[in-house]
Amino acid sequence: MHALRPLTLLLLLATAPAWAIKPFVADYDANWKGVPADARISLQPQDGNRWRYELSVQNAVGSARQVTVFEERNGQLRPLSGSDSAQLLFKKSQKDARYDWTAREARWSGDVKPDRTGPVALQDGDIDGMLVNLAIQRDLASGKPLRYRVVDNGTAHQQTYQAQGKDTLDIGGQKIQATRVVRSDDDRQILVWIAPDIPAPVRIVQRKAGQTELELTLRTLR
Repeated sequence: MHALRPLTLLLLLATAPAWAIKPFVADYDANWKGVPADARISLQPQDGNRWRYELSVQNAVGSARQVTVFEERNGQLRPLSGSDSAQLLFKKSQKDARYDWTAREARWSGDVKPDRTGPVALQDGDIDGMLVNLAIQRDLASGKPLRYRVVDNGTAHQQTYQAQGKDTLDIGGQKIQATRVVRSDDDRQILVWIAPDIPAPVRIVQRKAGQTELELTLRTLR
């Protein structure tokens, strides 16, 4: 694991092409449920033009992991399967999703409510919650609207994000300018900071009712 060094990062910025899917492992300083934590986001290629996108968080309170396997087809990020697991003290949960693009429906199993098992009809361009970050990075680079139909947890709903300016963040000892992207929905707010040519979000904050539930700041990238 290597910290971001100024020379390495400058070379990355100078040589990276327009947005394209590329593998990475990003480690974060985190705070989850009010307790300091370690977090990791990774994107790794799989067989058959598939990719595995994973987020894991762990601290003294517990651990959580979200995984999506997807494919890129005709410029779209198509989820194929997903899992969402968590362990908090003595409580465990596991949810699994299957996206059947032949039948064009999604279904869920595991610790889900009966009315959240599906099926939910799939439309071209649908993504799941994990793929939103990748879609934002892709669409910011090309100047497209940040609007998505998200099929997740037994529902399909629209999510719209707004770019609200740029902030200078200290990442690996270097000042990085990143675009702040925000979505507010009822009592929930999600903020994501995206820097040009850095494949992982450099910062993520999730709030509910004004309280921060999850906060990630990029520490190392490889």
